[in-house]
Formats: sequence, structure tokens, C-alpha cells
Amino acid sequence: MQRWFFRPPVIFRLPRYKHPAHIHLPIYRQMSTEPTGTHKDPVTGEMISKQELKRREKQRAKEASKASKAPAPVQEKEKAVAAPSEDDLNPNQYYELRARQIQTLKATQAPNPYPHKFHVTRSITSYIEAYGTEGKIPAGTKLEGATESLAGRVHNIRTSSAKLRFYDLHGEGKKVQIMASQQDAKDPDAFVATHEVFRRGDIVGVTGTPSRTKKGELSISPSSITLLAPNLHQLPSAHFGLKDQETRYRKRYLDLIMSDSTRSLFITRSKIVNYIRRFLDNMGFMEVETPMTSLLAGGATAKPFVTHHNDLNLDLYLRIAPELYLKELIVGGLDRVYEIGRVFRNEGIDLTHNPEFTICEFYMAYADMEDLMEITEAMVEGMVTYLTGGTKVTYHPDGNKGQEGARTLELEFKRPWKRYDMIGTLEEKLGVTFPPGETLHTDETNQWLRELCIKHNVDCSEPRTNARLLDKLVGEFIEPLCISPSFIVGHPQVMSPLAKWHRSRPGLCERFEGFMCGKEFCNAYTELNDPFEQRLRFEEQVRQKEQGDDEAQGIDETFINALEYGLPPTGGWGIGIDRLVMFLTDSTNIKEVLLFPAMKPLEVAPAAPGVPALAASGQV
Repeated sequence: MQRWFFRPPVIFRLPRYKHPAHIHLPIYRQMSTEPTGTHKDPVTGEMISKQELKRREKQRAKEASKASKAPAPVQEKEKAVAAPSEDDLNPNQYYELRARQIQTLKATQAPNPYPHKFHVTRSITSYIEAYGTEGKIPAGTKLEGATESLAGRVHNIRTSSAKLRFYDLHGEGKKVQIMASQQDAKDPDAFVATHEVFRRGDIVGVTGTPSRTKKGELSISPSSITLLAPNLHQLPSAHFGLKDQETRYRKRYLDLIMSDSTRSLFITRSKIVNYIRRFLDNMGFMEVETPMTSLLAGGATAKPFVTHHNDLNLDLYLRIAPELYLKELIVGGLDRVYEIGRVFRNEGIDLTHNPEFTICEFYMAYADMEDLMEITEAMVEGMVTYLTGGTKVTYHPDGNKGQEGARTLELEFKRPWKRYDMIGTLEEKLGVTFPPGETLHTDETNQWLRELCIKHNVDCSEPRTNARLLDKLVGEFIEPLCISPSFIVGHPQVMSPLAKWHRSRPGLCERFEGFMCGKEFCNAYTELNDPFEQRLRFEEQVRQKEQGDDEAQGIDETFINALEYGLPPTGGWGIGIDRLVMFLTDSTNIKEVLLFPAMKPLEVAPAAPGVPALAASGQV
């Protein structure tokens, strides 16, 4: 019987190396009282013979060798499904991926993605001036012994190899190349890991040696590069840039990142404002500030915005002009004052109008309209010369600069400018004789102007007051004549409630408007300083308001009271800076020259539960 039990040993060979829990041994093994072995199998825990243990170890080594030579199934799967390139991700996918990366950096602080400080030794502009001179650094060399620290935004990243990367670092409208090599790194072992962090749009700080590539491009060879502020969003393609006009206006910060021309335009705007300020300062003017809100909206013909003061429980108007306050300062003895600031007019939005815009107004005691025209010509001609080096500017009125057949206008700013008399020019163009100046405010003249507008197909919406009808005729027949800077003079008093009457032409006043490219850019007049006449003018404005003219002014008793103390003969002048910038930068849309123009809110679908709602701007 013993011989029969051990005759077929193969029964035990195949399953013995398995875990005991998976082996169903014959009952006779459990009944045996002989020792089963002297050596313990390290895998199964069984007690087996020495010979059996050697056989099992040999078998296991053979299987392990075979397994190591075969490709791992998991690796094959990873090889078959390669990770998608970041360039192929849509904006939402890119944001989610990048946000997770930065959150990980915040948690590990390796590195801190939002450090408090980075010491900059030079601006990029200064770096180019110091080291960009021909011969300062020969091509393919470094300026040993010099170390600089720069900071800016990364626009392009080019990988030559794992040990060499190139970055375009932008700042102050300039660019310098970062030539990052592992051999220059302070910590060569961490080079690859360090540079895996950076993406287009990141703000970085770099410390290294001034150098030039073999092709002669000025660079900096960094010993260290630090992430200062990560960019979580995909930047538009460097080749195509940001072309969508709506996005450019709503996200001006992105427009400025991507477009050097946008940056240049707003630098020009700043120069224009600074030139006006210096010009007036040199003439002895004092810059002042006046209230943005008031009980009455005066100083111009425009519809105001209304706001509410909670503590006083009082409705107030946002100012439509600083004029009345500035003239009160003249009464107080500040003979030359000016203000540059925002005004607000609750009117339409179009290519040349924005509800809030920047204006400069000055008031000059003992000056009149003729003095102001000379000052305007001198200021604007000098400004154009300062900006362009000459007195001529080319303007594309259709906004199609660079296209074949684009219409161009050549503006000549050299003094003296052409002058158009309002009534005389209208009589010449329309072939009629206007009623006497002193009757231009009457009902009879109103009917005559209505018929004239109908005859010449000039549309004027209600209320059809004398002033509005005249303004429409001027817009149709005189303004288009003003291509180069020109003055329109000889306004009827009914159109100018704050201007002084003309000293030799009854019914008219001493006022001029500056026009170019068919658009107004400045307005000025000899100021009315007679408090009795001023009250009558205000009362006429009230009558126009009662007829439905929302732009007519009310009676400002405080201003009349100031006039009663005595306003010296004074010239007052105002210029729309936004429109002036348009003409001098060849822009046909006022939104191009405003950093943050008024935009209609985006229509956003209601957010799903648990999802952050979008603001009116369309951003989270």
C-alpha cells in the first residue's frame, strides 16, 4: 500500500508551489504521520524536501527570466495611447491641467509659484541699451564677470534639447532672449525639472550672464530662473495674435500682452495728455480738480447720468462738464485754471462716442475767442510735430489701413487753419438767405428751419428745436468740409447758452468749434459774464427742456450768484482727448483709444448647481 500511495508523484508536483489555501490535498496526506519535509518554501510556507525546494526555485527563476523579456502589457497600453500635446487641448482643458499643476506647486512649494519678491537689477530696455551695442559682446560668447537679473513675461519657448532651451522674455515693449543651458545652471541636476514648470505667458525672473548666440542675438544665459506668476490660460498663437475685436476690448490686458501696436497706441495717448499738461503749465495755468457729482448738470448740452447719495437721500448727476466750477474759480481770482478728467454723458455709443470720456478744459482771464484760436493752433500743431516730426498726418477714415485701394486723408496741421462761418457757409451751400440773427430763436424761424431740413432731406428727430435743426444742417453741409483741422465760427446764441454775444453781429455769439475729418474735437468761446443775460439764457434752456429736449440745461443759481460777484472777461476752451487721439493714431473706432471702453454685458446662461456663476463680463 505504501508503494501505491507514492507511485504517481506528479500529482503533487504541479500544484505544490501554489498557496496552500488553493490546494486541495488528498485525504491520505492529512492521515500520514511521517514528517513532510525539512525545508520551508519561502513563497508558499510549506515544509518540503531540499530537492523539491531546488526544483521549485529553478522553475521560478526560469519563469521570471521569461517574464522580464516579454513587453509589459501596461507599457504597451501606455505606448499605444500617447499623452496629448498641450497645444491640442481646448482652452478649458488647458486651464484645468495648468491649474492642477500650480495647485500642486502651491502644496509642495517646489517651487513656490507666487513668490513675494524678485530683485531686478535692470529693466529689459536698460539691458538692451547696455549690452546690445554692436561689438559689446561678440557672437557666440558671454560677458564673463557680469551678472544681471531681469524679469518679464515669457512669450515663446523653443526646446533645442533636454539640456538647452530658449525663451523670449518680453517687458516694456522690448524683447530679450533667454538661452538656458544645463551647463550654466546653478543646479545642473535640477535643470530639466526646473524648466518643465514654465509655459507661455508665465512671468519669470532670470539671473545670469549677458551673452550672444552664434547667430548674434542678444541673450542672457541664466544660472537660475524663477517662476514669479504663472499664466493659467492658453495664449493666442504668437503668429496670428489676438484678432477678435470683441475680445480685445473686453480683455484689454490680453490685448496688451499680445499686441505691441496696442501698447504703442496708448503710449502715444499718454504723450498727448502730457503734452497738453506741459503746454498749459508753461503758459502759467494751474491744474485743479472739481466735483464729479452735483445737484445740477450744467456746463454743456448733454443728457446726464443720475446717481443717488444714500446718506443725504439725494439724487445727484454725474458731471457732463467741469465748466461752471472752473469759471467760479476765475471769479475767485485764479486767473488761469485747467482740468483734465472724465465727464459722463448718457448718450449713444458709436464709433466716435463713449458714455464716459476724457476732456481738458481751461479758462483764461482777459482772453477772448481770437486768443483761444491762436492757442489751439499753436498747441495742436506743436503736438503733431512733437509726435511725428512734421505737420502732416495720414488718416484712413474707413479703417482699412494696409488694404489695396484704401481711402486716405492727408491732414495738414500747419497754421493758420481754415475758418468757416456757420450762417454764411449754410447760405452758400443751400442757396438761401437766413433770417436775421436776432430772430433765430423765434417760432417763425423754427418753422422755416423745419421746411429747409425737409427740402434737403436732413433728418432731425424730436424735439425739433431751433438749436437742434441748425446743428443737423451744420452736420450735413459744413462738417464734411473740415478734413484738415478747421474752425466753424459765428454760432447763433440759441446754440450757445454760455457764450458771450458777438460784438458786431446781433443774434450770434463769439464761439468756435474745431473740426477735422468731419468730426468735432474742440469747442471754445468768449465767456458770458453778464449775470442778467445768463439768467435769460438759462430760462431759454428750461423752455427747451419743457419741449422735450433732455440735453438742455437748467438754471444754476450758484453759478449766477458767482457771476454777480464779477467774472472778468474770460476765454473758455475744451478739447475731447479721446477723439484727438483717434485722429493722431489713425483709429476709426473710439474703443481703440480707450483702455476699457463701454461694452454691452455678455448674455450668460444660468450656471448649473455647484458651478461658479459668470459675471456680466463673461468671466468667473
